[in-house]
Amino acid sequence: MIKQYSVGVIGATGMVGQRFVTLMENHPWFRLTALAASSRSAGKTYAEAVKDRWALDTPMPEEAGKFVVLDAQADTEKLASMVDFCFCAVDMKKEDIRALEEKYAKLECPIVSNNSAHRWTDDVPMVIPEINAHHIAIIDAQRKRLGTRRGFIAVKSNCSLQSYVPALHPLKKYGLEKVLVCTYQAISGAGKTFAHWPEMVDNCIPYIGGEEEKSEREPLKLWGRMEGGKIVKAEGPSITAQCFRVACQDGHMAAVFMKFLDGKAPSMDAIKADWAAFRGPAQDLELPSAPKQFLHYFEEPDRPQTRLDRNLEHGMAVSIGRLRPDTQYDYKFVCLSHNTLRGAAGGAVLLAELLCAKGYMD
Repeated sequence: MIKQYSVGVIGATGMVGQRFVTLMENHPWFRLTALAASSRSAGKTYAEAVKDRWALDTPMPEEAGKFVVLDAQADTEKLASMVDFCFCAVDMKKEDIRALEEKYAKLECPIVSNNSAHRWTDDVPMVIPEINAHHIAIIDAQRKRLGTRRGFIAVKSNCSLQSYVPALHPLKKYGLEKVLVCTYQAISGAGKTFAHWPEMVDNCIPYIGGEEEKSEREPLKLWGRMEGGKIVKAEGPSITAQCFRVACQDGHMAAVFMKFLDGKAPSMDAIKADWAAFRGPAQDLELPSAPKQFLHYFEEPDRPQTRLDRNLEHGMAVSIGRLRPDTQYDYKFVCLSHNTLRGAAGGAVLLAELLCAKGYMD
């Protein structure tokens, strides 16, 4: 029986922060206890602070609306004393985020972060629980560096990776050599709705700052190894990416091309069987937010579709389709994940569940 944990959300007024707040409602292990944001929102009730900015279809939980918002920077000690751990999704400069997250960790408040600031810190685990749950063991080395007993930082990877990396992961055993990926990313990935970003209606923008570098590099940390208190990134496969912002509210889609070492390419039936059988520690531990079936393959030629399939298994599963031979690579396929659920807040909640199940929050 897992105990109940008191949880805070830092950066609670932004879109990902709002998603964290909704995911805490009726969570079997986590109880929302505190909300923090910038000094502009501090002192207001949460309902007042996000009054004109609530961006989700899901209504704001009534209880959460009554919380008085703390100042994420000025009230660190107060917040840390109220919770067992915090989720973090703040909109600040990277160096400021790094300093803030370390400050909370040194106050013995574990941080599970949606931010990119610490993704390349050597002893900070960046985890998709089905893929590299074992990386959380690096927390022991991080605690030594920080001089903490409980405090640490763990992060989730970028939302653009969450659709295609899980699909590639069970195929690495065949000698996956090269990957080309084009992602088609929803506007909620920029924290926007169409009401706030009318320029995106009937539009596609072929650039998202920093996204291509993250899409090419972050998988290599996920697939890396632990050595001497650090995570050393994997040598391959080599990945090249192009990232587009498209006129969808939620759901990141990817078109993926993959090449295996000469003579190593598996059959299409073997690939589909590997996808169907794939499960990880999140499923084995029966974590509350884990999808029962992580990877779903659709045989229909026009699936997955963003509107039809992004909410599969409460938005925590990955949809795959259109696997077929390619003239330049070995195979190509498309895949889809919900970017604010699996890709952002939901993925961080799943990571927090893993950390609780493994005793890191005690």
